[in-house]
Amino acid sequence: MSHASASPQGAAAGGGEYRSPHHRKAIALATAAAVGGFLFGFDSSVINGAVDAFGLHFDIGSALQGFAVAIALLGCAVGAWAGGRLADRWGRPRVMFLGAVLFFASSILTGIAFSIWDFMLWRTMAGFGIGIASVIAPAYIAEIAPAALRGRLGSLQQLAITLGIFAALLSDQIIASSTDPAEGQLAASAELWGLQAWRWMFIVAVIPATVYGILALRIPESPRYLVSMRREPEAYDVLKEVLGPDEDPQARIDEIKRTIAEDKEHAQHASLKKPDGKGLLPVVWVGILLSVFQQFVGINVIFYYSNTLWQAVGFDESDSFMVSTITSITNVAVTFIAIALIDKIGRRPLLLIGSAGMAASLAIMAVAFTQSTGSGDSLTLTGSWGTIALVAANAFVVFFGATWGPLVWVLLGEMFPNRIRAAALGVAAAAQWIANFLITISFPPLLDRFGASIPYLLYAIFATLSFFFTLWKVPETKGVQLEDMEGIKVERGRRGSATPV
Repeated sequence: MSHASASPQGAAAGGGEYRSPHHRKAIALATAAAVGGFLFGFDSSVINGAVDAFGLHFDIGSALQGFAVAIALLGCAVGAWAGGRLADRWGRPRVMFLGAVLFFASSILTGIAFSIWDFMLWRTMAGFGIGIASVIAPAYIAEIAPAALRGRLGSLQQLAITLGIFAALLSDQIIASSTDPAEGQLAASAELWGLQAWRWMFIVAVIPATVYGILALRIPESPRYLVSMRREPEAYDVLKEVLGPDEDPQARIDEIKRTIAEDKEHAQHASLKKPDGKGLLPVVWVGILLSVFQQFVGINVIFYYSNTLWQAVGFDESDSFMVSTITSITNVAVTFIAIALIDKIGRRPLLLIGSAGMAASLAIMAVAFTQSTGSGDSLTLTGSWGTIALVAANAFVVFFGATWGPLVWVLLGEMFPNRIRAAALGVAAAAQWIANFLITISFPPLLDRFGASIPYLLYAIFATLSFFFTLWKVPETKGVQLEDMEGIKVERGRRGSATPV
């Protein structure tokens, strides 16, 4: 995780915002919390190298095999939904530690699974732990970070996710290449150190899970939670360590106390529902739709089912690990763009640029695949269309990784009023996991029935819709203190700036 800790410093080297030792403390704490994102990314990709091998080992059909891949995402949705509520009761680090324990145990149990049914049970447990980590990290980072740095520190969550994806693909490749068979997916079925290689692919996840658990035991509690528990001296000490010399910890505590008092005074509004009880608050719907659009543009199709694309444009199956790893490196690299720009030009402009870029690149992919021959896993693109599709796919990864990938997590961590932040973030993250699940299980049948063109066209349509959704509904939260998030709204029109209600 050294890359994660170094990234914001490098991004801001010219501005000097990180020169304060207090801010370096905030960076360290945000990096520690973002290790949960690393687990998120690692878990989402580690199964790629094992999918064919465990399907062959358990002798299951393609439908059950696909469900076994996606079932962890349902566990993630439940974990995300429960994580926010648990965090309000137990505190942020304790819930982080619970997520680490669940992921640690499930990694071992998945690696020694004796049937497809207990395999899916342990994958669901892993998903529960990852869901918890996915919702706690952005909430903790938002509550610990100074307002001027919150965007870049919040981007560490997505950077950690991309690093986790890269680490999983790389470890799968190393484990597979350490076996006797030639290389690629078939190597995962061979034995390595007394177990089949695909089992080691899951077991190796105990390493990041252990690191995350140790860090969760060492980081301080969120100031917001400490003040809510009437532990103000501890909150003061934490804020004193992370705020700059020009910022007053007591003033921040007073602001937190004010918002908590207002929450108690208006306890009936501390719900995610409208005051009349009819439907969810508009800001909660904004969070849910941000999460859904982030997944409905089809980013995980690139990482879960990339072999079809790479083979269609001319790569051999044996090269699929390497090409997927290169794509994951691209995803990591472009996240630094968001870290460098998010607190300079704001959230909304980057989201709008990302939506336009994703819509264009996905539309090009859809057009390219109208020229394909074959069906399902046997698609082939001839001539220049293969190169066009390959370039468009990587352009899509660039636009997503530099904008919607990190920015959605930043916004989810900061856009909700204090009184509902953890619970609302849990609901939004659960929606994200469910959307991920729907995209994951729907791509294979869409591919078999319509070819690749129709799925990519659908993702292009969702990317286009995300542009107008951002333009009309998403508030700008750049530089706004968390205690001042109450009531921000979006003005319709060109500016679309966030203003107090």
